[in-house]
Amino acid sequence: MPVLPVLRGLCLGLVIALPACTLSAPPPEPEAPEFSTRWDHRPEADLWTAAKFDALGREANALVRTVPRDIDAFCPGYVEADTAARKAFWTALFSGLARYESGWRPEAAGAGGRYQGLLQISPATARHHRCDLSAPRGLYDGATNLRCAARIAANSVARDGVVTGGPGAWGGVARDWPPMRNGDKRSDIAGFTRSLPVCQTS
Repeated sequence: MPVLPVLRGLCLGLVIALPACTLSAPPPEPEAPEFSTRWDHRPEADLWTAAKFDALGREANALVRTVPRDIDAFCPGYVEADTAARKAFWTALFSGLARYESGWRPEAAGAGGRYQGLLQISPATARHHRCDLSAPRGLYDGATNLRCAARIAANSVARDGVVTGGPGAWGGVARDWPPMRNGDKRSDIAGFTRSLPVCQTS
């Protein structure tokens, strides 16, 4: 596939800072693929999935453009996947992470309210990453929390070039979310995402 001129310039300029940056854009995005998330049993499932997809096409698009060095552990088909399939992978990954962070409860509060919502984000971290907290419930609004998490992860994954890294060199999603540094929890989440049709190799 021809390389987009803008993407080529971006990658050449950032190749040292972003070792995972590739010189090929994902194929054009078709209709959203059918895939499972771990919050499918929740009444808010469609809203949460839509919010995550939208964020991945906007403020967190760096997640879709980046090919992390350890992506095969989570989604072997990611390199060949189109934009919609990559969005599906990241949405599924965060649905698994939300299980360990909040039990999929948007009202969850940790450390006396220091960490809030589905992905247990602190207001200070949200402000640092310029998340939109205009919803009345702020980070306790599921869609708001997921959009903010996507923005945070996009910065970390693009910078570190990994989904999680490993012991002694944690990065990417594991930089901000401790469950990804736990072997059993990480393996559970990775096992779920690897099973997705969008993560299969051709």
